[in-house]
Amino acid sequence: MDALRVGVVGAGHMGSYHVAALAELMDVRLTAVADLNRRRAEEVAGRYGAAACSDAAKLVGEVDAAIVAVPTMQHHAVARFLLENGIHVLVEKPICPAIDDARSLFNLAIQKRLVLHVGHVERYNGAVQELGRIVRDPILIECQRLGPFSPRVREDGVVLDLMIHDLDIVMRLVDEEIVHLSATGASILSDRDDVASVQLRFAGGCIANLIASRVTQNKIRTLAVTQPDAYITLDYADQELRIHRQASSEHSLSREELKYREQSQVERLFVHKDNPLKIELRHFLGAVRSGAVVADPDRELKSLEVALRVVRMLNLPAPARL
Repeated sequence: MDALRVGVVGAGHMGSYHVAALAELMDVRLTAVADLNRRRAEEVAGRYGAAACSDAAKLVGEVDAAIVAVPTMQHHAVARFLLENGIHVLVEKPICPAIDDARSLFNLAIQKRLVLHVGHVERYNGAVQELGRIVRDPILIECQRLGPFSPRVREDGVVLDLMIHDLDIVMRLVDEEIVHLSATGASILSDRDDVASVQLRFAGGCIANLIASRVTQNKIRTLAVTQPDAYITLDYADQELRIHRQASSEHSLSREELKYREQSQVERLFVHKDNPLKIELRHFLGAVRSGAVVADPDRELKSLEVALRVVRMLNLPAPARL
């Protein structure tokens, strides 16, 4: 099978990660890196022997698929251009800052029979994939995604930049209608939401509490699920998963029948640890090879819809649309 020709648009933080991950994949030829900053494109592309350019238009006819890792406000225009020119696209999250623009991209992809993939990399975390196999009838889900402020994220607030990961995971664990949503947040170091706290209640009764911050000095990425038979904790960074279960065993220590009761048992699940971004890229490129066009945009856009509802509820400044 011929290697797929892949280009990356955007040579910043995430674009550089994509370039490095693509360079390690089999049956892939990293063809070009495009960035308005030509020097930056040359620096990133040069590490892997790819061509560099300052205009995404140069990719037309040269690549089969492209990664869009430009600032969020440019996602719609760049992805639309690539799709219109027959190129399969992976767009980093959030796909667009407006739901109508996101839907228009999916409609275009379906019309053109092209793959359009939203880059939710946490879906491909080994611990998250294992979590989906063991969660049953959740009662309470608690998410924390905290860290220090990064000046590179200027356009998106903490909800669209960080919390959207947890919204995406929670709504895949609880595939039910949201019957209540409340949110509060604040701007601390920028003119966007820097801190946000959200509570969701689902039709089946499950409650999800999500906290996101980009003004916390310690980096924390955790999720916990309470269900009738267990308390499950997940650490995204370490890709670790633990199940806490109530124990019923009683032990005798001596002839005098001194006993103790084991209060709980903790199981540490084996998780196959790999680079989630590489797994995501393999999934995207596998879909390109098989022609697996997304047929359910509504499912793909659930987390974006809720994230945008949260942003509106916070009533803080939002980036203007291009």
